[in-house]
Amino acid sequence: MNRSDELSVLRELRFAASRRAWLRSSGLALAALALDRGDVRAQDPTKATAQDPARGRHHVPRCKRVIWLFQAGGPSQFETFDDKPKLRELHGQPLPDSVRSGQRLTGMSGNQAVLKVAGSFAPFARHGDSGIAISSLLPHTAKIADRLCVLRAVHTEAINHDPAITFFCSGSQIAGRPSMGSWLSYGLGSENRDLPAFVVLVSKDSSRDQPLYSRLWGSGFLPSEHQGVPFRAGKDAVLFLGDPEGMARQDRRAMLDALARMGDESARRYGDPDAVARVQQAELAFRMQTSVPEATDLRGESDATFARYGESSRDPGTFAANCLLARRLVERGVRFVQLFHQGWDQHGGMRGGIARQCAQTDQASAALVTDLAERGLLDDTLVVWGGEFGRTAYCQGRMTADDYGRDHHPRCFSMWMAGGGVKRGHVHGETDEFGYNVQSGGMHVHDVHATILHLLGVDHERQTFAFQGRRYRLTDVAGRVESGILA
Repeated sequence: MNRSDELSVLRELRFAASRRAWLRSSGLALAALALDRGDVRAQDPTKATAQDPARGRHHVPRCKRVIWLFQAGGPSQFETFDDKPKLRELHGQPLPDSVRSGQRLTGMSGNQAVLKVAGSFAPFARHGDSGIAISSLLPHTAKIADRLCVLRAVHTEAINHDPAITFFCSGSQIAGRPSMGSWLSYGLGSENRDLPAFVVLVSKDSSRDQPLYSRLWGSGFLPSEHQGVPFRAGKDAVLFLGDPEGMARQDRRAMLDALARMGDESARRYGDPDAVARVQQAELAFRMQTSVPEATDLRGESDATFARYGESSRDPGTFAANCLLARRLVERGVRFVQLFHQGWDQHGGMRGGIARQCAQTDQASAALVTDLAERGLLDDTLVVWGGEFGRTAYCQGRMTADDYGRDHHPRCFSMWMAGGGVKRGHVHGETDEFGYNVQSGGMHVHDVHATILHLLGVDHERQTFAFQGRRYRLTDVAGRVESGILA
């Protein structure tokens, strides 16, 4: 045996003896699956239920796919969906101590001598046959009031942006857990093998007041093929998807075939799930070379469609264009599309700040719902709108005669859902007259997740993944399905 062979053997022995390899080989589910199918490229998570009861649907679904319009920064419920006349009545007066009852504040308003009540500058009116009260800042959303299920008493545990948005995206305030889209990719897969199950779209026209992190759409400890795929504006929607100059498509195909053979061998020999993930990702990328340009090309949309979503929808990467792209993606079988629009963190300058945010998002959000309905997709597509928490009933910082700001408020805030098996023209939950605490119908973050999974046919207590000695799930050890919003 020459020196090169000796080094090769030593490397194999070192890998085979490692703790990581031993743990993998002790639970050979993925390797056995690869052996059963004879080719790691053939694995399909949508058909994995027979091998793993934690995956797949557990009951008849109400919907097939989700579009989450995530409004990062924490939209104020008092200027959007939760009208509080009491705040206008007491505008500028100290918030009664009995309302807060010693609840924690952020460091930004915790040292204020007086917490002055801030009444909303935006008038509300009732809309549709349902009579849902919606702010004048959202005239387009008001027109679809009878399609909305407004959740007025959502609550969370986190009071700062990073843990709060991480909680909503992954079911945990601890960074590194799988995102919701990754759980859906793992459990249900995509309806289209040529596109990812989970796509992320970040608005380029938003104010970047709070950062977004790739871990918000990461796969955590789930196999890496389930992470979200960000689509960008511009020539290349997905980075590094195209072949290098001079590489023929048949050469790429030959390379992938060789990679698959190595993946098969690694899966058989070591039960290495990363080998499976690498091959699946490479195969998907190969197919995406043709499917992504077709899906992201908006030039075939009609002038009437662009007018419906707003003129900015002609500019790829804007919130409006991303809403239109989200419709195209779910039409083509993408399971979970998550849009992120930053800029809702109005600690001051509420009048101008939230008016700008609503102007950027209102028309396209309503257009998406209407467009899906007209195409027969809304009944089995769930649209979700909301941020990581709400805003306080009191003013943060200096209140002027014509302006104010609001601090973070996790105790209660508003979201809405539409389509996908939820009630139409319905308001669920109620907050007290100051909008400070839940009065009835509260929904925790875990409840929101559990209910969405239920609508997709997934039992949130049964969709689990074994990692580091315990079985994890999106809702951790909590969560309940809120039957009160189900159609």
